[in-house]
Amino acid sequence: MKPAPFTYYRPTSLGDAAQRLRDGADEGALVIAGGQSLVPMMALRVAYATELIDLNALDGLGTPRVEGDSFVIPTLTRHATFHDTDAAPAPLGALLHGVAEHIAHYPIRQRGTFGGSLSHADPSSEWCLVTATLDGTIHLLSADGPRTVEAADWSDGPMSTTREPDEILTEVRLPLLPGNTLWGFYEFNRRAGDFALGMALCVLEMDGDSVAAARIGLGGIEDHPRRIPEAEDALVGQPLDAASIGAAASAAMLAVDPMEDATTSAEYRRDLTGTVITRALEAARNRAPAPAETA
Repeated sequence: MKPAPFTYYRPTSLGDAAQRLRDGADEGALVIAGGQSLVPMMALRVAYATELIDLNALDGLGTPRVEGDSFVIPTLTRHATFHDTDAAPAPLGALLHGVAEHIAHYPIRQRGTFGGSLSHADPSSEWCLVTATLDGTIHLLSADGPRTVEAADWSDGPMSTTREPDEILTEVRLPLLPGNTLWGFYEFNRRAGDFALGMALCVLEMDGDSVAAARIGLGGIEDHPRRIPEAEDALVGQPLDAASIGAAASAAMLAVDPMEDATTSAEYRRDLTGTVITRALEAARNRAPAPAETA
């Protein structure tokens, strides 16, 4: 199939883009960044746009930067930016690199964007999971001015967000991670590059051998990625060992409300919850430095 007819507009400033979107939002105008999700959906006529407003000519929307204790990721930042572990300060850079390797396929990572992924809000989006787990903030712009949304308030269902139709996602801000951070990510899909049936990201601050603070996020299991506080509580104050990992996985399995579809039952996803959390935590444990040898 081919997309329905639409008008193409290439603004020269962010303000111009915001005003153009305001003028056309009620009729179905949409913003395009990388187009790796929107264009196929339009070709299949799952999505319709009366006008596409292309952000790619705008300066300043594609280079990440550090500001204070935050890492700022502009909306046009390509997934492939994080093929380089030094794209963000350590250990955040290593985390973003490790996650980026699981996004679709190499050619898609060259064009797909961080902001586009957040706007598309697929339950299996790796960047939505990262933003939710790290309690990032999403920054929006409309003709009325800027607005900020906390990650926990961003998704309100599968492929649905709290962004207004006339708002443009301009950047995402993630906190920098302290040096005592261990992280682990695990994603399960039937074939490499397919959408994940379930994935987990854990970010742990360590105090010696004990977990001082924990962030554990799940994606692909429920209708949007989110942190699982019950699993986090099972880890804090405990050594990162088989017992605490098992307790966190069990707590998460009880806490989730899994999706169900024609090919995957809710009970399968509940069981998968335990698997992905266990493997993500084991990956974090494997990153712990080896104990110092004593004389």
